[in-house]
Amino acid sequence: MPANGSCPLKLQFGLINHEGCYLTAEAFGFKVNASAPSLKKKQIWTLEHDSKDAQIVYLRSHLRRYLASDKDGKVTCESDGQNSDCRFLIVPQSDGRWALQSEQHLRFFGGSQDYLSCFAQVITDSELWAVHLALHPQANLLSVARKRYAHLSMEDGEISVDLNIPWGVVALLTLTYQSGKYCLKTCDSRFLSSDGKLLTQRGKATAYTLELKSGKLAFKDFEGKYLCPMGPTGTLRSGRCPKPGKDELFDLEESHPQVVFMAANGRYVSIRQGVSLAANQEDETDMETFQMEIDKETRKCAFRTSQGNYWTLVSHGAIQSTATEVSSNTLFGIEWLGHKVAIKANNGKFICTKKNGQLVAVCDSTGENEQFTLKLINRPILILRGENGFICHHKNSNTLDASRSTYDIFTLQFSNGAYHIQGQAGVDGHFWYVNSAGLVCSDGEVPEDFTLELLEHRRLAIRAKNGRYLRGDQGGTLKGDGLSVSSSALWEY
Repeated sequence: MPANGSCPLKLQFGLINHEGCYLTAEAFGFKVNASAPSLKKKQIWTLEHDSKDAQIVYLRSHLRRYLASDKDGKVTCESDGQNSDCRFLIVPQSDGRWALQSEQHLRFFGGSQDYLSCFAQVITDSELWAVHLALHPQANLLSVARKRYAHLSMEDGEISVDLNIPWGVVALLTLTYQSGKYCLKTCDSRFLSSDGKLLTQRGKATAYTLELKSGKLAFKDFEGKYLCPMGPTGTLRSGRCPKPGKDELFDLEESHPQVVFMAANGRYVSIRQGVSLAANQEDETDMETFQMEIDKETRKCAFRTSQGNYWTLVSHGAIQSTATEVSSNTLFGIEWLGHKVAIKANNGKFICTKKNGQLVAVCDSTGENEQFTLKLINRPILILRGENGFICHHKNSNTLDASRSTYDIFTLQFSNGAYHIQGQAGVDGHFWYVNSAGLVCSDGEVPEDFTLELLEHRRLAIRAKNGRYLRGDQGGTLKGDGLSVSSSALWEY
């Protein structure tokens, strides 16, 4: 497992046929067709590799059933396990599209609308599929060869691949998709050009075709060359190779939330003074930044330091950064108290700040000394996806949609324990607010406070000034009237 505790993200994507329609797995009768105009839940497929032969892939639908083809070319998606008819080979084309060949019967999969088959002996346009990644577009990028992470290097004006741990906002990259190509966008909203420069506008030189090799990603530029890290700092730019080798391969990994804590004494929690955690610093540096790794089962949180160690409960309730592995004593409960949080250790006690700033878990209830201001530092640009799609501006009004296949990028500004959510500066710099009808609107002239609750692995809830949660309603509109955190009020970020 890489140094930041993340496994590579499972590759999920949509497949677009020659008519611009997505391969769809219907719940009724486990049927498949290619008639959907956009990428939503039914159009998402997960790629799984064969455990013995990495060239063999299986395509699993959102219903957890596998795409299969029989000897007559009939295509189904009802098998709940991997069998010989589910085995496919990906045959990549020069334009980035895939042909999918049945490994068992050596025929190619294609067609349109309800007329899909896997019987073609040669590849024509009907058997080609464009790949649209369905992952959340914000992630960390790991070089397979160097085992180092990419990050924005402000001093050099480039993306360097030399981080042991993807730390801070500079390690956050956003993959933007347009017309079958991808751009790599830095946290300061610049695009990587094939010559290694960072540009404010995207164009031909910033667009890459995504290729897959043994489950790893390669980025091919408009001249047919591939991105790779070069030189001592691993400057990311196109190399000379016309085919991707190990140097040109990357993994996408989940970008965990990274936060700073301010205690009641107005100082930041830090490890600068040694292994014991204390709230005694006035600035935010890597020593005051902690990565939140939320356990999927318990929803408790492990806090990782920039040195790679975890907070842990030790004797007499002290909190130290000495653990190298997650255990029961490294998992902490978080109580979300509006603009503040309280943190409960494994001994059932809340963490408080002693007079010398030291953190100890000895308190049964939460007063001022047991409350902290939590600030999320590595999401200055925010992309939110709910159970039915992304949050996006409504085309004809000031409201927001919560079920779109494409996303809008919003900016997040911290304000004393709360956040202001804003459209992109230069495009739509207005603020979000909740109107009297409970609708979330995006044309505010003045900022309105929202609080974030990082409740689940990769998902947060947003609470409005009225105390209600933001949720997507059945019609796909974003509302600020949720009484509790239901599935419609959780947002992948």
